[in-house]
Amino acid sequence: METEKIRKIKDFFLDDRYAVLSGIELIDVTPGWAKTKMEIRTMHLNAGNVVQGGAIFTLADLAFAAAVNAYGNLALGIQTNINYFKSASEGTLFAEARIVNLHRKLAYFQVDITNDKDELIAVFTATAYRKEIPLPFNE
Repeated sequence: METEKIRKIKDFFLDDRYAVLSGIELIDVTPGWAKTKMEIRTMHLNAGNVVQGGAIFTLADLAFAAAVNAYGNLALGIQTNINYFKSASEGTLFAEARIVNLHRKLAYFQVDITNDKDELIAVFTATAYRKEIPLPFNE
């Protein structure tokens, strides 16, 4: 069951304009964990007719951002890496972010990107700097 705080976090990320414009949806989120999805559309495909790497990166980045910011204070990525293992050209992609290590100022996450057959498409890792600025849903 979705709590009021989770709904407020989801509403906050509706203002992540680039991800929304890219057709990415935040499915679920709790502090340290989030899941996003993207229905593959023609606009996501590159000239080779597979999903463009930047679209996959954006899918993972929103999951990371939601999971780390769900703790309640503004957190910004300071380092990211992505490794691609399999291409996709149709169906749905999912990104699941999970906390690996959390400190007062830094957080490290891994995000697994899979397709609707649960095949691993890519792995995204990221470090966030955690600021002492409360987000609207934490006030």
